[in-house]
Amino acid sequence: MKDPIITIQKLSQSFLDEGENVAALDDVSFSVHRGEFLVVIGPSGCGKSTLLRILAGLQKPEKGSVQFNPSEFKQHHAMVFQSFGIFPWLTVRNNIRFGLDMRPEIASRHNEHGGQIDSIVDFYLKDLGLADFADDYPRELSGGMKQRVGLARALAVDPEVLLMDEPFSQLDAFTAKTLRNEVLKTWHREKMTVIMVTHLIEEAVELADRILVMTSRPGKVEAILENTLPRPRNERTPDFWKLEDRLSEIIKF
Repeated sequence: MKDPIITIQKLSQSFLDEGENVAALDDVSFSVHRGEFLVVIGPSGCGKSTLLRILAGLQKPEKGSVQFNPSEFKQHHAMVFQSFGIFPWLTVRNNIRFGLDMRPEIASRHNEHGGQIDSIVDFYLKDLGLADFADDYPRELSGGMKQRVGLARALAVDPEVLLMDEPFSQLDAFTAKTLRNEVLKTWHREKMTVIMVTHLIEEAVELADRILVMTSRPGKVEAILENTLPRPRNERTPDFWKLEDRLSEIIKF
């Protein structure tokens, strides 16, 4: 088994709802292996997004710990949000280069692009089919194109770990399928670690090396399933359906 890049131990988190303390996560422990595609799935409100926000450093854990290996991982991750999360006042090009402009030293890690910000942005514009929209603003784009911009912006900073919070949930089925293929292509090429939250069983089976199933609130780890189906995966095979059925039995929506 690969070395863990992240180790989560006894993580608990709560939040205030109309003055009442509500438990979101309870005693969550698991590891994420370097280079794997881990998908977190569970019923609505089980703390999936809260978990991802803690891993991204957007929220401080109330109890428990998150350990990174190496520790500088904290500086080498990026997140793709459910609601696109791109800046409406910036063009597609400037959205993609935003993180590089904030931290230009990141560009030096892109050796294959000569470490030049413009070259890096041009690469991801072309790679994600955005070259013809480089000077457009988000209001001029479809939902699928907006999510391509969000993905390109995340990838441009050369993350060691890519975090994705239900990135395809606001897209139609065809666009979602196309973007899942784009993510898989990039994951294979960049050999990064991906942690993705979803509520779709089929999506988890299609993408994941391992599937972490959470209980209803407060979210606990119900099960972690290895997904050994060969890639590329055929969604119309008995083995694919068998894993879907197994997940359906475990998840208590």
